[in-house]
Amino acid sequence: MDVAQRIDALRMRMKENGVSMYYIPSNDFHNSEYTGGYFKCREFISGFDGSAGTVIVTMEEAGLWTDGRYFIQAEEQLKGSGIKLYKAGTEGTIKIRDYIIENLPAGAVLGFDGRTVPAAWVENILSSFEVTGAKINSSLDLIGEIWEERPHINQKPAMLLDICYAGEKREDKIARIRDYMHKHGADCHIVTTLDDIAWILNIRGNDIHCNPVVLSYLVIGMKDIILFAGKDALGWKAENVLAGAGVSIKDYNDIYNYVESFRSGSKIMLDKSTVNYSIVSNIPAGAKILDLVNPSVLWKAVKNNIETANIREAHIKDGVAVTKFIYWIKKNMGRIPMSELSVAEKLEDIRSKSENYAGPSFDTIAGFGSHGAIVHYSATPATDVPVEPDNLLLVDTGGHYLEGTTDITRTLLIGNKATEEQKKYYTAVLRGNLNLCDAHFLYGCTGVSLDYIARKPLWDMGCNYNHGTGHGVGYLLSVHEPPNAFRYNVLPYPGENAVLEEGMVTSDEPGIYIGGKFGIRLENLILCVKREKTEYGQFMGFEPLTLVPFDRDLINVDLMDAKEKELLNNYHKKVYENISPYLDIEETEWLEMVCAPL
Repeated sequence: MDVAQRIDALRMRMKENGVSMYYIPSNDFHNSEYTGGYFKCREFISGFDGSAGTVIVTMEEAGLWTDGRYFIQAEEQLKGSGIKLYKAGTEGTIKIRDYIIENLPAGAVLGFDGRTVPAAWVENILSSFEVTGAKINSSLDLIGEIWEERPHINQKPAMLLDICYAGEKREDKIARIRDYMHKHGADCHIVTTLDDIAWILNIRGNDIHCNPVVLSYLVIGMKDIILFAGKDALGWKAENVLAGAGVSIKDYNDIYNYVESFRSGSKIMLDKSTVNYSIVSNIPAGAKILDLVNPSVLWKAVKNNIETANIREAHIKDGVAVTKFIYWIKKNMGRIPMSELSVAEKLEDIRSKSENYAGPSFDTIAGFGSHGAIVHYSATPATDVPVEPDNLLLVDTGGHYLEGTTDITRTLLIGNKATEEQKKYYTAVLRGNLNLCDAHFLYGCTGVSLDYIARKPLWDMGCNYNHGTGHGVGYLLSVHEPPNAFRYNVLPYPGENAVLEEGMVTSDEPGIYIGGKFGIRLENLILCVKREKTEYGQFMGFEPLTLVPFDRDLINVDLMDAKEKELLNNYHKKVYENISPYLDIEETEWLEMVCAPL
């Protein structure tokens, strides 16, 4: 079936179930950013395969909402589908909630799979329905009824993360959570976010592509702990180790019946913005729900001393791999055939030789020329183009190591001479990157306070980029990890405006995208550290973790002030000192040249 036929089939199921509107988010049962194949219902029904988006289908029309990273991609993939693109966050675009309220007739039914929708979202919609008399049916997996070759749910074997990498015992993490529960009077704590579960129990898995998590739910009581996971997820050794921490194992799907057993008067701590509606609606009315953000969200984001030491090692390994890759590109451009897909494969081949490498942290984005202007472009055999002189190649890539997770973007000149336009924009982006890493600020600032530093060189030119400047990064976990971020507008991103704490890892990635020509993004990961303490308070700053040279061929030195030149020279000095010992003679000579002072 093509997309139009799938929507027709869905409408037939909607009619059979008395549903006037059907809501299809991108979520799995855990509100994950990235999902396994079984959960890609929005992609199945629309043909749009970006990581973020929501589809709403009525009997008259179908619409897809996505953000600025995917406008160009969505326009292309929706052609001929009959689905209307709604550019979320842009002036004049109706919000999803308002669309539902305005287009669902009085007394009509909104249908969805309650396992894929956070409880807070549903409760917000229901409060609006009190006026219109509209209703919900949250028990409908209508996509599953028409998806004939739907993939199975991944539940692959998990691994235990050794204390030399985790830096804190699972027993100590559980004790911290129980202290938090006691403080708030909770009898149990339900955790459904996969990275939180992995962090609490010091386990890692392979159930979601590029995300080392285990599909599972966790219920922490004051005396017992239950992990709901696939029967093959944990071997006898892992089960025994977890049992030593008081953790028992039940089947993945048993969570829904289990929560029905909570006694009246018990207090259940959970986060309605992440726990799905089916779980919350199964909790007996007599139990009291304490709607609180998981304490592990912040604890996980603040890396401990062992984690930060490991992360520095991971970035040296990754810096060696990416530096070798850039040298290979520069040496061989115009001499051997290259394409977007082949350069991504080459980078993965180089990185895979690193000790303790555990796989990519996301699929490499290699966008050449105009493809670089598509923020989250993903090359396919159908879109793959040659990489050849003369234009820019944007490579956004990252890896998982036992020592941590990396994420780096470099934009490279393919050819011998950059245009003045390319240099102007590249230098502005570079200045924003360097200046943000050099920020010196009082404790208490959030990413909203600092985002302007990275954007200023572009804003001074009347330019902007339609994505955040930075996101938190996990430790051998999600490459996008709240609650820390750099965003000047946090309204669409609740929970991503935390005070910047010592030990937080955040990306620093300004960019500019010139449609039809090229894109430029420069991304380093930076570690929040303490600086001096004065009578005015504790000052903070950042340490660059990523160690890979920038492209000198694209820098217009005349557009940089003396401080910015000093920042670049100091950064390149650090790159050379840390990376050169692992390179061969030719690579070292090249690195010395590109890292020489301006």
